[in-house]
Amino acid sequence: MQVEKGMTFEIYTTSVFPIGAMFAVTLWLGNTAYLYISVSFAQMLKAIMPVAVFFLGVAAGLEAMSCSMLLIMSVISFGVLVASYGEININWIGVVYQMGGVVGEALRLIFMEILVKRKGVKLNPISMMFYVSPCSAVCLFVPWIFLEMPKMESWSFQPFVLTLNSLCTFALNLSVFLVIQHTSALTIRVAGVVKDWVVVLLSAILFADTKLSLVNLIGYAIGNLLFQLLLI
Repeated sequence: MQVEKGMTFEIYTTSVFPIGAMFAVTLWLGNTAYLYISVSFAQMLKAIMPVAVFFLGVAAGLEAMSCSMLLIMSVISFGVLVASYGEININWIGVVYQMGGVVGEALRLIFMEILVKRKGVKLNPISMMFYVSPCSAVCLFVPWIFLEMPKMESWSFQPFVLTLNSLCTFALNLSVFLVIQHTSALTIRVAGVVKDWVVVLLSAILFADTKLSLVNLIGYAIGNLLFQLLLI
């Protein structure tokens, strides 16, 4: 099994560490956004992710600019605007946090594609997580000491819930690495549309998300379903 062919200190500091740092930014900003906006609205804002990935991919030379792709990205942006307009009680602090998380995730996917396809590093998904996870942990631990720890009055974690979250995160990152190895960063975001729909619907059902309006759903449908149809 080929684990770390081509890995050097330079590649680790210039490619692997940025991936871990962007993953930490995504977790930090994305989770903080849930304190201000609903789960369903947060997922709707994530519909802008393919736009961010595409333009960052073009800037990095991983994607080719074309009129058809510009049309697709315009449709997605319009859908997100409609979904945002339909939010009954929009909280702009939460929106800023969520969009920051979107940019962080887009950069993470771009850095991963560069590492896999340009740096000549042959890593299997487990080895990739072995290198990236410590970077993410360090990037999260430092701000946690100053911002989160002083506010924590107790350490009452539920081991079962924490374990399930960890397993879900592990499975998600494993699948992301596998998809990017065989396709591209943009493809993983397109495939994530199904997951986003499931999260939105389950959020409305399980958490009685009364803020979810018809305009929200219409905007989300424009930004995602039409995007899928245009790519076919």
